[in-house]
Amino acid sequence: MNIQRLLHTSDRISTWVGKTASWLMIALMLVVCAEVFKRYALNEPTAWIFDANNMMYGTLFMLGGAYTLAHDGHVRGDFFYGSMKPTTQAKVDVVLYIAFFLPGIAALTWAGWTYFSDSLAMREQTFNATPIPLYPFKFVIPLAGAILLMQGLSEILRCIVCIQTGAWTPRLKDAQESDVIAQQLAGSEFVDDEAKALAIEQSKTVKG
Repeated sequence: MNIQRLLHTSDRISTWVGKTASWLMIALMLVVCAEVFKRYALNEPTAWIFDANNMMYGTLFMLGGAYTLAHDGHVRGDFFYGSMKPTTQAKVDVVLYIAFFLPGIAALTWAGWTYFSDSLAMREQTFNATPIPLYPFKFVIPLAGAILLMQGLSEILRCIVCIQTGAWTPRLKDAQESDVIAQQLAGSEFVDDEAKALAIEQSKTVKG
């Protein structure tokens, strides 16, 4: 397995997890709408809805971390970072990943597993009139940490390749990103048709 395929595999796993978790947004919306209707129209509020909302939102937030990292979507200081050469960017990233990212995410994963194990052992439930199991939600913490750790190691490998070659390896692009680019360019009055076609074609190139 070559390096490019290895990087693509990691990106695909993170992307699949992120997109699968994104369906929770629909479930969250439906649950909130149902609760609003029950609370204000029927005057029958549900005791466990608030906890369920927090669990779904937390799961969506945590499982989206690796997806965002795989697509280079996390916020960074672009004013300085963007002006650096790719090799310099890669060196800075390697130092930050090793010094901060790996220890932090490893600690999160380890502590999250302990947190989940204790919760599972006592069959922990929420504190309300209609309790619901809490340990499945706590399992998401080490799960998200492990996936994010995997993607972080992939990013370190990507940085090492960049240091050796002087250029970033292309990322695995989400197909939806190409659609967004096409929509944005379609409404632009300052880009000619040839440049639009070239930009859209390049955005469809598989990166990773």
